[in-house]
Amino acid sequence: MSSRHSSDASQPLSRLTLLAGGALGVVFGDIGTSPLYTFRTVLSLSEHDPTPGVILGLLSLITWTLILVTSIKYAAFAMRIDNHGEGGIMALMSLLVEKGKGGRWVIFAALIGAALIYGDGAITPAISVLSALEGLEMVIPESQPYILPLTVAVLLALFLIQPFGTARIGKIFGPVMALWFLAIAALGVRGIVQHPSVLLALNPAYGIAFLFSNGYTSFLVLGGVFLCVTGAEALYADMGHFGKKPIWLAWYGIVFPSLLLNYAGQSALILAGADSKQNLFYTLCPPALQVPLIILAALATIIASQAIITGAFSMTRQAIQLGWLPRLRIKQTAAESYGQIYIGIINWLLMVVTIGLVVFFKSSDKLAAAYGIAVSLTMLMTTGLLFVAMREVWRWSLASSAVIALCFLVIDATFLFANLIKVLEGGYIPLLMAAAICTVMLIWHRGVKAVSASVGEKGVSVDAFFAQLQQKTVPRVAGSAVFLTRTQNNIPPVMRWHVARNRALQQDVLSLTIDILNVPYVGEEQRIRVEQRAPGYWHGVAQYGFMEHPDIPRLLQGVSEINALFATDDATWYVGHETIVAGEGGAGMAAWQRHIFAFMKRNCTHVINHYHLPSDRVVEISRRVAV
Repeated sequence: MSSRHSSDASQPLSRLTLLAGGALGVVFGDIGTSPLYTFRTVLSLSEHDPTPGVILGLLSLITWTLILVTSIKYAAFAMRIDNHGEGGIMALMSLLVEKGKGGRWVIFAALIGAALIYGDGAITPAISVLSALEGLEMVIPESQPYILPLTVAVLLALFLIQPFGTARIGKIFGPVMALWFLAIAALGVRGIVQHPSVLLALNPAYGIAFLFSNGYTSFLVLGGVFLCVTGAEALYADMGHFGKKPIWLAWYGIVFPSLLLNYAGQSALILAGADSKQNLFYTLCPPALQVPLIILAALATIIASQAIITGAFSMTRQAIQLGWLPRLRIKQTAAESYGQIYIGIINWLLMVVTIGLVVFFKSSDKLAAAYGIAVSLTMLMTTGLLFVAMREVWRWSLASSAVIALCFLVIDATFLFANLIKVLEGGYIPLLMAAAICTVMLIWHRGVKAVSASVGEKGVSVDAFFAQLQQKTVPRVAGSAVFLTRTQNNIPPVMRWHVARNRALQQDVLSLTIDILNVPYVGEEQRIRVEQRAPGYWHGVAQYGFMEHPDIPRLLQGVSEINALFATDDATWYVGHETIVAGEGGAGMAAWQRHIFAFMKRNCTHVINHYHLPSDRVVEISRRVAV
């Protein structure tokens, strides 16, 4: 586990139960609200009269998709491969990089998967909230014209409260979702009682028979069936917040049974003679309780949306720390919870896209066409990374790893191809978003490497630099200075330029390199190492995990041997500011990439704010860098 969580094995049952309750409100919102629209979408795609054979076949497909994808692939396999307790596709990539297996294919697969999650993050709130509020039409038919504006209003309010944080109201997420799962389970039982033979769908033969007897229609149906597992990635991605066992306890003990019961209940209604064109989820509910159920569904979908937004913030922070996105302003909205953060530009971009999707598609049925393709492709990328992890982390044989990965690959690829049919019906939206985000990541990473290479070309060793100071009789004046640098072996370029312009150097100087490791957290004993390399000159390396946010002045205050010299109010901080220009002779980055990188460089959060430097004691030295 990560340093922020105790081992699952050492936690008492009461603690595990409490964490499992918290996981209900964060991990399972997306997959937990899928009964609102999944079975209705599958029925519309089947293009068949709802005969018992068709209904049992569809329910069997949903049941075994939940078992194979969520229970086996993610819960049983993926969650056992963690990066010091953290999960998710970026953490998995970092683990493989740490193991020396971060080849181009591994990195590219992870970046595609991460970029696609942003697309999913925009569609999930749209389809979830809209499908919940569509239940109003059953109770109050006159409300139909107001459902769309009401959905927009709810989503707008959700995004507008993000800057204030959700720590306080977040405490009710777990209880509300627990009530939601109990409610959908009870509704499912109510439906099953009306036609108990629906439980025959547990036999996979019904699903297989449907697939092989309905030709192209069966292929179309798989795209709808996949909607039942669109939140499965969250089990893995949110593992670091709660640990494996609490998520397993919540999934196998509450969420999985509740979903199966509800899908079975909706199927039983049709077998009992209900109109398949009705909203089956709300039809399960007695008329007198439909309004409370609509309110509960709206709350559940808001919670699911909140979890997606928070996940987007968290993944963005990981990408920034790992050097795949430019520095963005990260606001900690609650001191007691590290995961409570807010990133403004991500929030507003998600808001614009989400509300735009609602206005454009107008109904959850149409939104379903755009939903699923991003998640299915992400799952395919995860399978590829899991294969590498089985070989390199678990040290499984090639045959064993290939057999397991091939099974997952067949399932993922089948669902992906089924969802690709949706591309022209709206599936292109998350794909375009992912392509844009992935392009930004690749350009930023390449640009940063090009800048580092350019700046480090004319390095000067420590001995040569201080020999030049003596030769030129450069005075060492009273005071102390800290130079932030990427260079670990030579003198920082910013320090050379400072001496060249000011003809002097402070008596006590520290060059500091901030190194983000491919682990989520770094222990305090490994946080910083400092060594004296010349009289009055020290070099330090501060290490952070990709889930941490550096606070450099606070760090230096905790290092006793240099605190008195560099953590006082007299220390001056020096940072470099690069102006990106074209390389000579057309070498380096393509012009369009260089312009995008330069734009991001100009607009990213300043290093002063990112590292919490004292703004009144920072000197910024500009330099032109050819890339």
